[in-house]
Amino acid sequence: MNEEAPGQKLFCMVLTTVPSESQSEVLAREIVSSGLGACVQVQPIKSFYLWKGEACAEPEWRLCIKTRRALYARLEGFIRAHHPYEVPQIVQVPIEEGAADYLDWVAAMTAG
Repeated sequence: MNEEAPGQKLFCMVLTTVPSESQSEVLAREIVSSGLGACVQVQPIKSFYLWKGEACAEPEWRLCIKTRRALYARLEGFIRAHHPYEVPQIVQVPIEEGAADYLDWVAAMTAG
């Protein structure tokens, strides 16, 4: 399982948002079926932000994708190719530690 140098963190969560539940479900299923993420959790949220000088308050669906850090670039490209926003949120949050059996499962689900 340990394919990176000792001391490097192997796993991360990648966060993105989409404007509808149906889009979140399609994207989540595609990410898991492609092996880019072991698990995608989807949650309804409301986002407040400025876009092109306008104050916005919009419902969104947040996707929290559990994956290996080595897959981040491919996952980012996949999200960009399938995302409806001009500038999508795509951020990586390193997993500093976690249950070994869970992280082994994440590794196995994203190995192919």
